[in-house]
Amino acid sequence: MTVIIHVLRWMLTIVIAFICGKLVSKIKLPSILGWLVAGMLLGPFACNLLPQELLDTNVYKGIIHVLECTVGLLIGTELVWRKIKSCGKALLVTTLTQSLGTFIVVSISFCIVFASCGIPLYLAFVFGGIALATAPAPALSIVQEFKTDGSVTRTLIPMAALDDIVGVIVFFTTITIVARHLSGGGLPIYMIPVMIVLPLLIGLLFGIPTGFVLRKIQLKSGIVITLVIGILLTSIVGNLCNTYLMPIPLLNFMLMGMAFSGAFSNLVSEEKLVEIINDFQVIQAFAMVVVIINLGAPLDSHAILGAGLFTAVYIIMRAVGKYFGARAGAKLTNMPMTVQKYLGFTLLPHSGVSLVFTGIAASMLSTADSQSAAVVTGTIAAAAIINEIIAVIMAKKGFEWAGELNEK
Repeated sequence: MTVIIHVLRWMLTIVIAFICGKLVSKIKLPSILGWLVAGMLLGPFACNLLPQELLDTNVYKGIIHVLECTVGLLIGTELVWRKIKSCGKALLVTTLTQSLGTFIVVSISFCIVFASCGIPLYLAFVFGGIALATAPAPALSIVQEFKTDGSVTRTLIPMAALDDIVGVIVFFTTITIVARHLSGGGLPIYMIPVMIVLPLLIGLLFGIPTGFVLRKIQLKSGIVITLVIGILLTSIVGNLCNTYLMPIPLLNFMLMGMAFSGAFSNLVSEEKLVEIINDFQVIQAFAMVVVIINLGAPLDSHAILGAGLFTAVYIIMRAVGKYFGARAGAKLTNMPMTVQKYLGFTLLPHSGVSLVFTGIAASMLSTADSQSAAVVTGTIAAAAIINEIIAVIMAKKGFEWAGELNEK
């Protein structure tokens, strides 16, 4: 009976979030804002329609992993070599400047703040490591909802994949060094490349044969069934590796979905790929709604009341690093002017990745330095809520100012 009640409550949460998204879209704001706020207000820290007991179950987490893998198709289907090879160098340079630029700006800013507050300076680099990552789902949902197209969109989508990789490398390198400094232990160094390479290998393992199968299928039902089977197999193997091979669950399922779809996208014709994307659109849209609700559910709205200097510094300096880092890289590589001016705005969403990184950082800091763990958790919890609301609006404005937004 409890299981049935949980399922019904979850379904009701999804319906309410969908309605909230529709209402928000009526005032020309992205639907994701409605999904995110609904997740927060219906989650365990507010109305509790979506209780923590459900969020902690392995079945729920497994379903979310499958849906995260599904959302990864939004990125992977754009990673067609013939499309991105012309701007490969520019894409790589701009990814590095905006990611590493954010890490440097946030770290230096907190070094100054913490030095005046008597807080250990190594914590500044933990904040920098958390700040550099971008959550691709919010910006991608805007791309999907408003059918954006242009230089900014075509740069952002493949950059989301590269940004995830850079984020994982820098964050886990930083947190490992800090953990070793505090306790002489921490995550083994060899796990950092494993966390990047393993999701890609799992995605490729199923994406390549899926591509050959999709070449021969003509019916819409056949295409959908093939993709669903491929995603399920990718997620199951990913979950097994996450559970039994990793010291703690760290694998990125969106990265798996990206590799899976990137593989089959390079094995089919351009016309066939368009057909595949269109046939799978409804399932992908549903996955996006549920994933965004899941991002909002762990956010405690009361954290806004406790937001202070650290939260303000974090939000402002992260935005500065993202915007000017992206602008510098785009200018250096002579990317289009719209990319130079507006790409940075689309990189501001952050909450999903920040909360995952925060949980890992707090867990590693809690034994040796519980006060620092509390500082990290409190600051990022408040920043996740405030930043995400602002970031979604600014991401949409970035596409609008770039002239890539198709208003409905």
